[in-house]
Amino acid sequence: MSNCGFKDLIVWQKSMALTKEIYVLVKRLPKEELYALSDQMRRASVSIPSNIAEGQGRTSSKEFAQFLSIANGSKAELETQLLLCVELGYLEEAEIVAAIGLIDEIGRILYAMIKKLQLK
Repeated sequence: MSNCGFKDLIVWQKSMALTKEIYVLVKRLPKEELYALSDQMRRASVSIPSNIAEGQGRTSSKEFAQFLSIANGSKAELETQLLLCVELGYLEEAEIVAAIGLIDEIGRILYAMIKKLQLK
């Protein structure tokens, strides 16, 4: 495991940027989604950097990989919710391009990190 803190991890930094993007996007959703889809999207987005940070703070590579895997699951959940927002007509595809780009980047980094940790 690395001696750097979680704030030094590029994947954590990108997931924080994604979370900020999601908080901006959910403000565009209809008021009736305030406690439903909006809340789920905020929770899923916050879960990504939170699990990366918690995993990095654990003592073993196996534990870190497990928390990265949880972050990866939250990433997939969030991507599904964004696509659903487009399907429901709440957001335009153009509005979610930046978030989807970050999701893809985060996914690639998480996959590589998990594979590397599993080899230890």
